[in-house]
Amino acid sequence: MPPTISTVSPTQGPTTGGTAVTLTGTGMTGATAVRFGSTNATSFTVNSATQITAVSPPRAAGAAAVTVIHPTGNSNSVTFTYVLAEVPQVTGVTPAGGPTAGGTAVVLTGTGFTGATAVTFAGVPATSFLVNSATQISAVTPAGTTGAAVVTVTTPGGTSAPDAFFFYAAPPVLRGGSPAVGPTAGGTLITLDGSDLLNANAVRFGSVNAASFTVVSATRITASAPPGTGSAPITVTTPGGTSNPVAFSYVAPPTLSALVPAGGPTSAGTVLTLTGTNLATASAVTFGSTAAPFTVVSDTQITAVAPAGAPGPVTVSVTTAGGTSPGAAYTRTAAPAI
Repeated sequence: MPPTISTVSPTQGPTTGGTAVTLTGTGMTGATAVRFGSTNATSFTVNSATQITAVSPPRAAGAAAVTVIHPTGNSNSVTFTYVLAEVPQVTGVTPAGGPTAGGTAVVLTGTGFTGATAVTFAGVPATSFLVNSATQISAVTPAGTTGAAVVTVTTPGGTSAPDAFFFYAAPPVLRGGSPAVGPTAGGTLITLDGSDLLNANAVRFGSVNAASFTVVSATRITASAPPGTGSAPITVTTPGGTSNPVAFSYVAPPTLSALVPAGGPTSAGTVLTLTGTNLATASAVTFGSTAAPFTVVSDTQITAVAPAGAPGPVTVSVTTAGGTSPGAAYTRTAAPAI
């Protein structure tokens, strides 16, 4: 018996040919040709007794009767419609930028994407792409060089105009951050210096986002530290990727538990030993509002030289990277009158 065709898929394709068409039916085994109108298919494969895959030949626009040629007789015909192939147009690329290393998943929007055979970024084929519809393609960017890359789509209708771009960004680099320590309460304003910092979309202290940040230039960002504890390396993320980390550590606020001696004369020169905690990063020791010379002995001990002052108690405090300690009283006593 001659073969029969029940369905054809897809039912249309461009006049340039090249469409892979699946014919389903019966009696396909032994077929000697598949014809679109009077023209043989560019190629065909008999997959089984019920299925043939054929590649449409070029043909003028309009309906073409598809038949299977067989020694037992020709099959019935089904209609495949040739349409003028539309030149594709890319109108959008999302996201619009990514790292030079490639690997960014982008969505191309536009028209005429059906049957796309290539997607390129500055002439380099996409790592992969998938035609979602006539108006959308998903693609993965290849590696590229810093700057704008023309994005094109090629279909049987031609190649899109160079009207769409993907911007490759070099990865950000950090050379340093200052200061490198701050209080656990957060709020320290850090200056980060490096390169390729424009368009930063995140600054993180460890895994925590900065309280706020400002991109000053391509080489500088200022960021406000969030609350935290311990070591929190700082990184910057841009469309080019995530930077190397620079060191930042949180310092607990200082405390004072004892002053020895706890008092002295109104004249300057008394050497005191201050005992407490978290004193290693001390930057100031004050007696009231007067700064005193001091030496950090350890994280729990400082020696300071009392400045001159009026008789009576005065509050002694220590300022470190972690903040200012609660005050401890030091009492000055006037020399006896003669």
